[in-house]
Amino acid sequence: MSELPSNENSDAGTRAEKRAVEAAAIRRRWITLGEVLALVAVVISALTLWSNWSDRQDDKVAKAEESTRASSRATTLTLVASAASKDRITLRPASDAQSVQSQTLLFPSGLGLDPVETTGEPRVEGDWFEGALKKARSAAHRPDDSRGDEQMPVAIVTRYLVDGASHEDVALYDIGYSISGHLFSGHSISLRGLSLVTRVPRASAQARLDARWARLLPAR
Repeated sequence: MSELPSNENSDAGTRAEKRAVEAAAIRRRWITLGEVLALVAVVISALTLWSNWSDRQDDKVAKAEESTRASSRATTLTLVASAASKDRITLRPASDAQSVQSQTLLFPSGLGLDPVETTGEPRVEGDWFEGALKKARSAAHRPDDSRGDEQMPVAIVTRYLVDGASHEDVALYDIGYSISGHLFSGHSISLRGLSLVTRVPRASAQARLDARWARLLPAR
């Protein structure tokens, strides 16, 4: 039995080593690729979890903000005229969630009128201020007949309920009215409606009311 020359044995060993090295390198590449794919899978999973968590947080924030806005709308009072006649304006809250319990109406100091209290029936009655308003218009030399709606400001303090909780609102409103003169029977005032001017602090309501009255009916 013949033996391979030593150099052939050496070449064969070298080739075997190369094949072994290449095989090991291929295995390492596959291992490295597998690790990369596993890492990518972990990253994708983490990003998915974070995205889902972020979406839930955004939903919670959006719902909380909407709840806050809804609560603010429910507790913010705006009075509107549900009916108006010559001598009476019936009022109601713009929101059905609110229930008016009582009100205090303040009039401009120049009219010399005491505040009016109402309970359970928000309204404005012309008899409360008609005589004083006519005198004030006469003293200011205003026309006997109005060509449109005149304005008289009032401050209204409203105590009302929302879901059983008590609230108070203080705001300036303009009462819309018209006046017409009659030769023998004097002047008559007809009430037209009510419009919100601004909300004011209770402590400064009278002063703010008087300032607005002075602008609407300046003395001459």
